[in-house]
Amino acid sequence: MAANRPVLWHLPVSHYSEKVRWALDHKRVPHRRRALFGGVHIPIALAITKGRSYTLPVLELDALSIGDSTEIIAALEQRYPDPPLYPPDPAQRARALELEDWFDTRLGPDIRRFVFHALRGEKELFDELAASQIPPALSRYPRLAGAYGRAFTGLRYQTVNARHADQALHGVTEAFDRLEAELGENQYLVGERFTVADLTAASMFYPLVLPPEGPLTMDVPKTVSDVRDSLAGRRGSQWVSEMFARHRRQ
Repeated sequence: MAANRPVLWHLPVSHYSEKVRWALDHKRVPHRRRALFGGVHIPIALAITKGRSYTLPVLELDALSIGDSTEIIAALEQRYPDPPLYPPDPAQRARALELEDWFDTRLGPDIRRFVFHALRGEKELFDELAASQIPPALSRYPRLAGAYGRAFTGLRYQTVNARHADQALHGVTEAFDRLEAELGENQYLVGERFTVADLTAASMFYPLVLPPEGPLTMDVPKTVSDVRDSLAGRRGSQWVSEMFARHRRQ
């Protein structure tokens, strides 16, 4: 019954939320979604998880409230094992989980900081994005939404400092190099099929690559487009687009 379906609390623009949305869709899990926006999500996440998590996504599943995208996918693998995202081979599974953690913890924060810092310099673009992430009744005030968004992302993700943004971009390019090195001549990061490692890496890169199957379609600041253009001819960028085109079921 629909009333018993899992409920995903998420941030529409978030790459961590996209990671879990993708996992749910990949496994064809019927579920309901509750979209929040930055700042408001913190007390709600704390309430849903009884203080265990203050970030989104959070999945309500079988009377549990699970925070953190990695823990959510682990729970989905147990509850909905097919199609699997974990390799059956123990060594390959350990490798896939290691790569999931690396792209989550290294690439995820860096790409978010770099993109939001670039958006700060493009006020109209930031206002447009912020207005698209809030309830329709409030989206009529994009300047107010943008001002709030700049304040929140500046405090929460340290996007104000240009030096931090440069360091974040360095981390993004290092992650791009790591992706290509791990792929080698292979189609997937681990083994011969799509796993949680591929899903995570592609999700974390989506704010830069912006594949059409992703959750966000918009103009981007010149700083971001210049970086994206410089990487467009490389295999890593093409691979991210291929993963979305091939495996991102809606």
